[in-house]
Amino acid sequence: MALNDSKDTYRPRIALTSYLQEASWGVWNTTAAILPATYVEAVVAAGATPLLLPPVGTDPSVLDLVDGLVVVGGPDVDPSLYGQEPHPTTRPQPLRDRHDSQLLQAALERGLPLFAICRGAQLLNVVLGGTLVQHIPDINPDAACQPAPGVFGEAVFTTKHGSLIQDLLGASAASPCYHHQALDFVPDTLKVTARSGDGMVQAVETTDGGWVLGVQFHPEQNPADLRLFRGFVDAAASYRADHTATMKAMSPA
Repeated sequence: MALNDSKDTYRPRIALTSYLQEASWGVWNTTAAILPATYVEAVVAAGATPLLLPPVGTDPSVLDLVDGLVVVGGPDVDPSLYGQEPHPTTRPQPLRDRHDSQLLQAALERGLPLFAICRGAQLLNVVLGGTLVQHIPDINPDAACQPAPGVFGEAVFTTKHGSLIQDLLGASAASPCYHHQALDFVPDTLKVTARSGDGMVQAVETTDGGWVLGVQFHPEQNPADLRLFRGFVDAAASYRADHTATMKAMSPA
């Protein structure tokens, strides 16, 4: 299915998780459902229509109405979900953990294209039985994953031959990053498909062949390079086309 700006061309519908926390606009300062615009802009620029799913009223069946799911970055994953006590620096939001976990599991069950970014990749790993490093400086004091509050670092990594990420980015690439946690134990249902020079996991993919990509970095922060988003939206378009063809085949003549 070709993607362009024609009004007659179907644009894949992409659900994105979002935040529920204090925000300000105009004269107001109150709790709001929000998401950094860079995610939305990347989805639109890649040829799709974004739909935000705030972490309240969680209903995984809504994924039947979309063609792909982006699980975005955010706060730390609750370490109780992988059997650890919290590090002094760990700051989870259990509401988002519950919401995003249900959507992740529902997407995996449906074979829905799934793009998990930063915290999203960490939660994907945990949902499938993996663990996290709670504070990278404890094991790698020289890591520059979070140079200063609100300042992105840079992840430089190499990719695994034959992987989704290599097909889209080539043998090596770089991307903005901002995190103080990282993937540790990776379960057999995932495979590591990119690492940085220090050995840190930078990407994981499912072992069952579906379009599932988790990245530790923040590709939405580099609007000049939308290759991962375009690959994801292409997969979403194919998912919709296959789903439509299946439904037509099952309909009575």
